[in-house]
Amino acid sequence: MSRTDILTEIKKAEADAAAAVEKAEADKRTAIANARRDSVNKIQAAEANIRGSSEKAISKEKEKLSVKRGELLSVGTAEAEELEGAAAGRMSEVKDFLNKEFERTLNVAS
Repeated sequence: MSRTDILTEIKKAEADAAAAVEKAEADKRTAIANARRDSVNKIQAAEANIRGSSEKAISKEKEKLSVKRGELLSVGTAEAEELEGAAAGRMSEVKDFLNKEFERTLNVAS
Protein backbone atom coordinates (compact mmCIF):
# COMPACT_ATOMS: atom_id res chain seq x y z
CA MET A 1 0.00 0.00 0.00
CA SER A 2 1.30 3.37 -0.93
CA ARG A 3 1.58 6.37 1.27
CA THR A 4 -1.27 8.11 -0.58
CA ASP A 5 -3.54 5.11 -0.05
CA ILE A 6 -2.71 5.03 3.65
CA LEU A 7 -3.44 8.76 4.02
CA THR A 8 -6.68 8.32 2.10
CA GLU A 9 -7.67 5.45 4.40
CA ILE A 10 -6.81 7.56 7.47
CA LYS A 11 -8.85 10.51 6.16
CA LYS A 12 -11.73 8.18 5.38
CA ALA A 13 -11.56 6.66 8.88
CA GLU A 14 -11.44 10.15 10.43
CA ALA A 15 -14.44 11.21 8.36
CA ASP A 16 -16.31 8.06 9.37
CA ALA A 17 -15.41 8.68 13.02
CA ALA A 18 -16.51 12.33 12.78
CA ALA A 19 -19.80 11.24 11.17
CA ALA A 20 -20.31 8.63 13.90
CA VAL A 21 -19.62 11.25 16.60
CA GLU A 22 -22.00 13.71 14.94
CA LYS A 23 -24.70 11.01 14.69
CA ALA A 24 -24.17 10.10 18.35
CA GLU A 25 -24.47 13.79 19.34
CA ALA A 26 -27.68 14.12 17.30
CA ASP A 27 -29.05 10.93 18.87
CA LYS A 28 -28.12 12.31 22.32
CA ARG A 29 -29.92 15.61 21.64
CA THR A 30 -32.98 13.73 20.39
CA ALA A 31 -32.99 11.44 23.43
CA ILE A 32 -32.69 14.43 25.80
CA ALA A 33 -35.51 16.27 24.01
CA ASN A 34 -37.71 13.16 24.19
CA ALA A 35 -36.91 12.66 27.86
CA ARG A 36 -37.77 16.30 28.62
CA ARG A 37 -41.02 16.04 26.70
CA ASP A 38 -41.93 12.81 28.49
CA SER A 39 -41.10 14.30 31.89
CA VAL A 40 -43.25 17.37 31.18
CA ASN A 41 -46.11 15.11 30.10
CA LYS A 42 -45.74 12.99 33.25
CA ILE A 43 -45.65 16.09 35.46
CA GLN A 44 -48.76 17.50 33.78
CA ALA A 45 -50.57 14.17 34.14
CA ALA A 46 -49.61 13.97 37.82
CA GLU A 47 -50.77 17.54 38.45
CA ALA A 48 -54.07 16.84 36.71
CA ASN A 49 -54.48 13.70 38.81
CA ILE A 50 -53.74 15.64 41.99
CA ARG A 51 -56.21 18.37 41.01
CA GLY A 52 -58.89 15.77 40.32
CA SER A 53 -58.26 14.00 43.63
CA SER A 54 -58.26 17.21 45.63
CA GLU A 55 -61.44 18.46 43.95
CA LYS A 56 -63.11 15.12 44.67
CA ALA A 57 -61.99 15.25 48.32
CA ILE A 58 -63.15 18.86 48.67
CA SER A 59 -66.52 17.98 47.15
CA LYS A 60 -66.92 15.04 49.52
CA GLU A 61 -66.08 17.22 52.53
CA LYS A 62 -68.52 19.90 51.35
CA GLU A 63 -71.25 17.29 51.21
CA LYS A 64 -70.43 16.14 54.76
CA LEU A 65 -70.46 19.73 55.97
CA SER A 66 -73.77 20.37 54.23
CA VAL A 67 -75.32 17.37 55.99
CA LYS A 68 -73.88 18.47 59.35
CA ARG A 69 -75.16 22.02 58.74
CA GLY A 70 -78.63 20.68 58.04
CA GLU A 71 -78.57 18.61 61.23
CA LEU A 72 -77.41 21.58 63.31
CA LEU A 73 -80.03 23.83 61.75
CA SER A 74 -82.81 21.36 62.52
CA VAL A 75 -81.61 21.00 66.12
CA GLY A 76 -81.40 24.79 66.46
CA THR A 77 -84.84 25.26 64.94
CA ALA A 78 -86.31 22.69 67.33
CA GLU A 79 -84.67 24.40 70.31
CA ALA A 80 -85.92 27.81 69.13
CA GLU A 81 -89.47 26.49 68.79
CA GLU A 82 -89.25 24.94 72.24
CA LEU A 83 -88.05 28.23 73.74
CA GLU A 84 -90.74 30.12 71.87
CA GLY A 85 -93.39 27.77 73.24
CA ALA A 86 -92.07 28.16 76.77
CA ALA A 87 -91.99 31.93 76.37
CA ALA A 88 -95.54 31.99 75.01
CA GLY A 89 -96.70 29.97 78.03
CA ARG A 90 -95.17 32.47 80.44
CA MET A 91 -96.42 35.54 78.58
CA SER A 92 -99.67 35.71 80.54
CA GLU A 93 -97.74 35.38 83.81
CA VAL A 94 -95.40 38.19 82.77
CA LYS A 95 -98.32 40.44 81.74
CA ASP A 96 -100.07 39.83 85.05
CA PHE A 97 -96.87 40.53 86.98
CA LEU A 98 -96.21 43.76 85.09
CA ASN A 99 -99.81 44.92 85.54
CA LYS A 100 -99.65 44.25 89.29
CA GLU A 101 -96.34 46.05 89.61
CA PHE A 102 -97.63 49.00 87.64
CA GLU A 103 -100.80 49.14 89.75
CA ARG A 104 -98.73 48.85 92.92
CA THR A 105 -96.58 51.79 91.93
CA LEU A 106 -99.72 53.80 91.14
CA ASN A 107 -101.28 52.88 94.46
CA VAL A 108 -98.14 53.88 96.32
CA ALA A 109 -97.96 57.18 94.49
CA SER A 110 -101.61 58.10 95.29
